[in-house]
Amino acid sequence: MKELVEVIASALVDNPEAVVVTETEDENEIVLSLKVAPEDMGKVIGKQGRIAKAIRTVVRAAGSKGEKKIMVDIQ
Repeated sequence: MKELVEVIASALVDNPEAVVVTETEDENEIVLSLKVAPEDMGKVIGKQGRIAKAIRTVVRAAGSKGEKKIMVDIQ
């Protein structure tokens, strides 16, 4: 899942080298923290959060076969 978020975010931003995804896992969920350059934050979030919501939907769908809930946190 980490690689999926990296690929999607890198395609959206102007500075793909600044894209960093960290994965934190506990007993019932996986949290993927996405960090981008401050000037690219708007491109990842989108108007009214539409792109951020779409990223979360794609990741949730890709991880639906697993037993753990997957969350994407954009920082």
